[in-house]
This record gives sequence, C-alpha cells and structure tokens, in this order.
Amino acid sequence: MDIQRVNTYQDERFPKEILLQHGAFIVDGNQLCMFEIIDHCSAIVYFNGNINILPVIDEFRNYAEHITTFYDKNHNKICEYPRMLTKSVPLELIQPSQFFVDADKVKAVSTFLHQPEDVIIPVTYDNGLGKYLSLDGHSRMYHAFKQGWKDVNIYETTPGSYIAGFVEEARRRGVFRISQIMQLSHQEYIHEWYSFCDEFFARYS
Repeated sequence: MDIQRVNTYQDERFPKEILLQHGAFIVDGNQLCMFEIIDHCSAIVYFNGNINILPVIDEFRNYAEHITTFYDKNHNKICEYPRMLTKSVPLELIQPSQFFVDADKVKAVSTFLHQPEDVIIPVTYDNGLGKYLSLDGHSRMYHAFKQGWKDVNIYETTPGSYIAGFVEEARRRGVFRISQIMQLSHQEYIHEWYSFCDEFFARYS
C-alpha cells in the first residue's frame, strides 16, 4: 500500500480545513482519505470503504500521535489507541529542535488553535540539559508565543536519532527557546530548512 501525505495547502480534491490540519492523504495513487480532528484526542476519518484504513491511520499518527480515537463519517468508532499522557509546561522552557518556522504553516495552525490547551507538542526529556526537547510542532509553539500564551501541553514520546543533532545545531545558532526561532517566508523556509536537512542527513548517512 502506497500512502502519501498531502503537504500543500492548495489541492482542489480536499476541503480547505482538512488541508490546514494536514489531514489529507492519497492512497495507492488515487484513493482520497481525510482526517478531521474534532478534539484534543479524536478524529473523523473520511475514506472509501474499500481502503484498508488501519495502515493509513498509523501513518497519520506518525504526525499526530496524541490523536488516539478514530471514527468513520457516521461516528462509528473505527479504532482506539492508548491515550497519551499530557501535561502543561511553560512554553519558554521547551528547547526547540529547529531554528526556522514557515510563515504559511504558522498562519495555517492559527485557524484551529484558539487557546493554549489546543497546543499539544511531542517532546522528549534531556537529562543533560534538564529540559524538554520539542520533536515537532514548532509552528504551533511559535503561534502560541505570538499569542502571548505562557503554557502549552506536551506528551513524551520516543525521539528520532537525529533529534540530538538538530538540537545541537539550534543551540549553536542561539535558539534556546521558541521566542528565538526565526520565521521565514514559505520559499525561504523551503530553501533554508530543506538545505540544512539534506546536508545533515547526507553527512550522517
């Protein structure tokens, strides 16, 4: 099964609100699958009944592990995973693992993040630094910072092996908290961040 996530905000095959949540997927080249996040831990999945939806849900959860309960369009439960334990922490105490954010992504998340409780960030704890390291969600954290929100929700999960290198580079560039991250235009972000990632993974592959 080939599962592709749609990463653009412009695709006439999908509703705008689904694209803004990064909930659009294409299965085997032409089957559309959509995830509508309805609360902090649940989503409705819209899909053709012929699709084996469980692998698609697993792929979706690679990006949103805190979503643990899934319903079909008739609100029948498809599956449920163990709840992720979340807690509130001060935003400025989370060490970013990136040093750029995409202005388009920040604008997109602003359409569905309406209060601090809506911001849920995957992290790992670094004993050496004595801080939580963000594994994803930098656009969400940056939006929270711009809104003046002091606290966000986190859940701990297993980091990729590259995170330590990303954090080291962020700190080398003087980024120790989300307020120090640099917002770039979409095109600048694509060039700067993707170039860094390409060089990083080429160096350590």
